[in-house]
Amino acid sequence: MTQITAPATDSPSPAPPVPEQDGRTSERPLPIRLLARPEVGVFLGALAVYVFFFAAAPPVREGASMANILYGSSTIGIMALPVALLMIGGEFDLSAGVAV
Repeated sequence: MTQITAPATDSPSPAPPVPEQDGRTSERPLPIRLLARPEVGVFLGALAVYVFFFAAAPPVREGASMANILYGSSTIGIMALPVALLMIGGEFDLSAGVAV
């Protein structure tokens, strides 16, 4: 007569295989991920320009001068947004310069 025995349960089961990770899927540190975003680069550039002019030109420190700077940059910015959208869409419009 043949007797069938169950396998021993004392030995641990083999661990599942660990998937290989390459550099594309590894988690990058937070400062590196932030610096990779274009918005952060634009903000840092604008901050550097502001700090430079704040140190080099004393009139920039006054509130009235800042109002003039913001007024001038808003005029350019309001026209730059539609031109940027046209360029992203593949169009080219020279009439935006006339509108300013």
